[in-house]
Amino acid sequence: MNARSRFLIIALVGALSLLNSCKKELVNSDQFLYTSYFELKTGKFIEYDVMEVKHDENATIQHDTSYYQMKCVIEDTFTDNAGRLAFNYVRYRRANTAAPWMQTDLWSTTVFDNKAELVEENQRIVKLVFPVSEFTTWNANQFNADVKLNCSYTDIHLSRTINGFNFDSTLVVEQEDKRNLIEFKRKYEVYANRVGMIKKYYKDLQISNFDTLNIKSGKEIFMTLTNFGE
Repeated sequence: MNARSRFLIIALVGALSLLNSCKKELVNSDQFLYTSYFELKTGKFIEYDVMEVKHDENATIQHDTSYYQMKCVIEDTFTDNAGRLAFNYVRYRRANTAAPWMQTDLWSTTVFDNKAELVEENQRIVKLVFPVSEFTTWNANQFNADVKLNCSYTDIHLSRTINGFNFDSTLVVEQEDKRNLIEFKRKYEVYANRVGMIKKYYKDLQISNFDTLNIKSGKEIFMTLTNFGE
């Protein structure tokens, strides 16, 4: 075998090895879908500081504000009523770091058909849709009877720091931004790659004459990550 033939064989073997490696990488990666923004693993948890405000102009306390901490844990797997692999999504609450965690909710969650779903109070919500892209849009309420809620992505794959934690890749799920004579609704969630939701901003208010400070009724919820792990 001459030198030229040996060179061609070596080059061919190298090319085949590289191609095989690339195929494996693509098969084992979600780099085109980015489902890792809603990664489900038993034992994963996120803790939050929460501020919740309930508004009711007819109540004794018209603007009732409470502060507490919440922990959301991905627990055991099970098969849901559609025959899909799902996870128990358990929420715990405490008044402060000195108090014990108390379970408040047992929800469920799954990623199926390129949709990340969370069942909250028997309402199935589509939290994210894949692939993650500025062109991706969806109705978060497509599986329940609530009004249509059109969602989209912004600030995709940007770094962000929250409570001293540095996240290399985050995104924002825009849920609602509406203001008129009698309504003010601003809702969005921030997700970090391999972590999950790290921030929630929720305002759903009935107002008067476009004045966002003249609140008749409604609710505000603000959640900010304080800890996470597996």
